[in-house]
Amino acid sequence: MPAPTTSPAPAPVNSRSRVLIASLIGTTIEFYDFYIYATAAVLVFPTLFFPSSDPTTALLSSFAVFGAAMVARPIGAVVFGHLGDRLGRKGTLVASLLTMGIATFLIGVLPTYAQAGWVATALLVLMRLAQGFALGGEWSGAALVATENAPKGKRALYGTFPQLGAPLGFIIGNGLFLIIGALLPSAAGADPSQPSDAFLNWGWRIPFLFSAVMVAIGLWVRMRLVEAPVFAKTREAGLVRKLPLATVFRNHWKQLILGTFFMLATYVLFYLMTTFSLSYGRTAEDAAVPGLGYEYTTFVLMMIFGVLFFAVFTLVSGPLADRYGRRATLIAVTAGILVFGLVWVPLIGLGTVGVVLWLVFGFTLMGMTFGPMGALLPELFPTSVRYTGSGISYNVSSILGAAVAPFIAVALWEAGDGSPWLVGVYLSSMALLTLVALLLGRETKDVGLEEGEAVEATARDNASVSVAP
Repeated sequence: MPAPTTSPAPAPVNSRSRVLIASLIGTTIEFYDFYIYATAAVLVFPTLFFPSSDPTTALLSSFAVFGAAMVARPIGAVVFGHLGDRLGRKGTLVASLLTMGIATFLIGVLPTYAQAGWVATALLVLMRLAQGFALGGEWSGAALVATENAPKGKRALYGTFPQLGAPLGFIIGNGLFLIIGALLPSAAGADPSQPSDAFLNWGWRIPFLFSAVMVAIGLWVRMRLVEAPVFAKTREAGLVRKLPLATVFRNHWKQLILGTFFMLATYVLFYLMTTFSLSYGRTAEDAAVPGLGYEYTTFVLMMIFGVLFFAVFTLVSGPLADRYGRRATLIAVTAGILVFGLVWVPLIGLGTVGVVLWLVFGFTLMGMTFGPMGALLPELFPTSVRYTGSGISYNVSSILGAAVAPFIAVALWEAGDGSPWLVGVYLSSMALLTLVALLLGRETKDVGLEEGEAVEATARDNASVSVAP
């Protein structure tokens, strides 16, 4: 009598809540770490690590180190992308989160320039490079966890969850700085826009040390993930590439270029609204290069109000991109960014109401342009090189956009004698480049993520990169 046959147990899958939380919590932590550095780069690092008789020079030095991390991001994208495409998404995401968490925690225990001289500055640069290296592998992995596990017709919606980590990280990071600043206020008669002595001595370290708690939570969530079926099928079919980087540059170079420029306006807007705006908003009106003259707490609260729109419209952009397409949605939003850059001075000239509107419009556009990228960039590449390809595009754009944006913005602000009109023109110029790339690209909404379907879509793109009908 033949033995009864048993059907194989179904492969484990990730639940919807596990996918969304795992993709969200990691990027929230990563952006929290980046934001607290960006805030410290404005508030305390010019004094503690870059002492100079010229405040503008100290600020530019601090921003230069801030931008140095962007140079490390493509390297991280290549290393973590290779691991993610060869070994799987789960382990790679755990490694990137650990790297970021350790580097951020160590910043919180660094000696200052007064204590260790140039060694302190060198260690800060090293930790900043480690942060950039880690984030180079974080974003693309989180986006892949979301989109490769998404149900049909909801990839852009799922892809907004790793993007949502950016506004949440901002709110948590800056909220913590506000609480610490309130508990450690400036002495009576001191400039309220400047941190207190206690804040400069030890208060600024707390957000960096607190990151260890968040990383522990993120690691617990990510260790419970299983690989997405689309990657498991690629591995079982023997389609994993030995050198994903070589394959990407040989077969998908057009997608790399287009993806890089798709992100350009997003990155410039992102860092102008989060980093430059903080410097501009809290610089005194009678300074050598005048700013808006708001007290630090007041302006950060205004920024957090604007970031709420960033969060809401990040989620709103997903269903729109699923319904109307990524390309059509982003063309409209990028045109809006171009116009927004040209109306900075009229808006800010309206006083506090105008400044709030400036922040709200900027962060709303940020959510609308950032949200669809979680689906668009991964859809440009087949499964076997998706981690590498999307990561390189995303992070090379960080050099062209984010690495230089704060530095250029400060220089243009100075050239405009305190008026940010040249900064707005710079933003509009970058939006124009992104608009051209979007017009040259193709819609990816209906491209399947299975290896064969994605390869066919790439072949069509390689045959002709032209304005889609």
